[in-house]
Amino acid sequence: MRSLLCLCLLAAPLGIAAADEPLQRDTAWIEKLRRSREALEWTDELVRHDWRLQHRPQALSKGNACRILDPDDRVVHEGTRGECEAAFADLERSGRVSPVRGHTVILLHGLGEGRDSMDPLAKHLRTALDATVLTFGYASVKADIDAHGRALDAVVSRLPHAETLSFVGHSLGNLVVRRWMALAAAPDLARTRRMVMLGPPNQGSDLARMASRIWGLASLTEGASRDLVVDWPRVAPSLAVPACDFGIVAGGRGDDTGYSLLLEGDDDAVVRVAETQLPGARDFVVVPVHHAAMMKDTAVQRATVEFLETGRFPTPRNQESRGPVASPSAADAE
Repeated sequence: MRSLLCLCLLAAPLGIAAADEPLQRDTAWIEKLRRSREALEWTDELVRHDWRLQHRPQALSKGNACRILDPDDRVVHEGTRGECEAAFADLERSGRVSPVRGHTVILLHGLGEGRDSMDPLAKHLRTALDATVLTFGYASVKADIDAHGRALDAVVSRLPHAETLSFVGHSLGNLVVRRWMALAAAPDLARTRRMVMLGPPNQGSDLARMASRIWGLASLTEGASRDLVVDWPRVAPSLAVPACDFGIVAGGRGDDTGYSLLLEGDDDAVVRVAETQLPGARDFVVVPVHHAAMMKDTAVQRATVEFLETGRFPTPRNQESRGPVASPSAADAE
C-alpha cells in the first residue's frame, strides 16, 4: 500500500498524459453539469452582451439572492440586489461592459433548458445579421410564466440604446415573450420589430395534459411547468398575441402521424403542429425536425434569419424542400 502511494506521488508532478486527460475531461464534465444545474435556478434581470446580472427565485434564495456573471459565466460578484446593481454600474463606468445599441435580437430557451441551448442559433444569427444578439436565461421550473415575463420586462426596459428589438423563442420561451407583451410599456412595444416562434405551444400542450392525468404527477409540478400541466385555462388569456409581425416554425413530418406515437396528428415529438398555430401569424412553415434539435437545424436557422430580415420565411425552393410553407387554418388555430 505504501509503495502504491509513493508511486502516485511520484507520478503526479510528471504530468502523465494517460492520467491527466481523463481527469481534465471529468473536471470539464463536472463544471458543465454544475452550470446546467445553475441555469435552472437563476433568472436574468440585466443583460449587456454576455455580461448579466441574475437573481434567484424567492423559493430558492438562501443568503445572497443576486450575482453577476462575466462572458465566461464566472461569478464576479454576489450579494444583495442593490450591491450587485452598484457593482454592475461600476463595470459599465469602467468600460468593461459596453452598452447594447442598434437593432437587438433576444433569444429565449424552453422549459427545463438553459440559455446555452440557444447557443447554436445565437452563433448563427451573430454571423448572419447586422444586429446584437442576446440570450435571456430564466429559471423555468422554479417560477411561473408571469414571473418570467416580468423578468424579461426588467431586461428590455434597461436596454435604452437598443433602437429596435426582435425576439426568437423556443417552445415555452414564446409564451414568456407573449406574457411580456401583455405587461410591457408602450414605448418598448413600439420598438419591437419582429418575432420568430420555434415550436411554440400557443394552444397549450396535449403532452402536458396527458401528464396531468397521471396520478400524483400534477401535484409535483411547479413553476412554468405547472402553468402548462394544471393552470393553462387560467394562463392562456394572460398571453398577448404579438402586435408586431411574427412567424411560426413548427417541427413535423408533414403527414398525419408526426414523430410521437402519443400525439394525434403531425408533431415534433413534443408539440403538435396544430398547437403551434396562432391567428395573426404573418407566415408559417413546417420543418422536418425534432423539438429539441431546432436550434441546430440549418433549415430552421435559415428560416429564422429570413423572417427577421424580410418578415417572410423562405419558399420551399429556397429551403431546398426542407418543408412545406402553409398558412394556419382557422380550424387548426381553434
